[in-house]
Amino acid sequence: MSSETPSQKPRVAVVFGGRSSEHAISVVTAGAVLAAIDREKYDVLPIGITTGGRWVLTADAPERMAITDRKLPDVAELSESAEGAVVLPVDPTSREVVYSEPGAVPKALGEVDVVFPVLHGPYGEDGTLQGLLELSGVPYVGSGVLASAVGQDKDYMKRVFTSFGLPVGPYEVVRPREWEQDPAAARKKIVDFAGEHGWPLFVKPARAGSSMGITKVDDVSGLDAAVEEARRHDPKIIVESLLTGREIECGVLEFEDGPRASVPAEIPPVSDHSFYDFEAKYIDSAAGLVPAPLTGEQTARVQELAVAAFEAASCEGLVRADFFLQDNGEFVINEINTLPGFTPISMYPRMWQETGVSYPELVDRLIQAALRRSTGLR
Repeated sequence: MSSETPSQKPRVAVVFGGRSSEHAISVVTAGAVLAAIDREKYDVLPIGITTGGRWVLTADAPERMAITDRKLPDVAELSESAEGAVVLPVDPTSREVVYSEPGAVPKALGEVDVVFPVLHGPYGEDGTLQGLLELSGVPYVGSGVLASAVGQDKDYMKRVFTSFGLPVGPYEVVRPREWEQDPAAARKKIVDFAGEHGWPLFVKPARAGSSMGITKVDDVSGLDAAVEEARRHDPKIIVESLLTGREIECGVLEFEDGPRASVPAEIPPVSDHSFYDFEAKYIDSAAGLVPAPLTGEQTARVQELAVAAFEAASCEGLVRADFFLQDNGEFVINEINTLPGFTPISMYPRMWQETGVSYPELVDRLIQAALRRSTGLR
């Protein structure tokens, strides 16, 4: 396809940044994706979303999107204009992207054939952006509205997995009104859960990722602070018991004949962190073991469960499934990520690299899978 003229090449809009607390990680991911897209095969349009929600044109400069000296990148620093905005018309008869600035005539930027969203967390990974793209009639990489929403909400994710017979660990949910209207009763609910399953507990935002807002709580004295920290990211929280065992991850990728699982990886205990938190993942670069040192039977089992989770939530494109391998030899699924990190140290690309799919091929397969699908019911 390298002989195609530019006008014949599919145009890929890489959309990144966003309004969630994972804004910076999305920018880092976008840098890696932009660097990997084959420019002889695709035209590329980088579109950033600021933390305030404005869609902007950004420089096609992957080197400016990395974490440098522990400083996190931001879309506002990459924007080509402080006031200009990109508009994707909600009209399935046109995929024309328009750029407008105050006092200027809107400028057409041409049509987009596929969107590669690399937004993490709410307003990007949770089905909201996917719904906009469905209304616009633009194909996109990754899961649809329902699967994205299920993959973002740990409460309903676990309910779906349970209904399909997949093994999940003990958990409790505290909804916004419970904590706001009767915090004493909500606190008792958590303490009773701890009485049944033991301390420590993990208190998490129900709909966040990248280990944002998670606190390991050793006793009741730290509970209120942990709840408030989680609620800074999401008014709905989930409380999980400590699962002892090994942390195992597995990637799922959509091929022409359906989803396949990668070799699994293991996240070893992180010596300087109480758990695999944001700093460990993205700043201190905790090294995962790829492939995980598992038996052949264990590898086959976790791959089977990863694909089953992908299918249970009606996912498309890609998923990273995270598990605990308990001391009794059984796997428990912790969560899935429908848009897992693509940063240079991210586990998902590393697992597929070890499986025989290079980073550029991985990006290409995801774009091609999106181009094969229609929008709407499917």
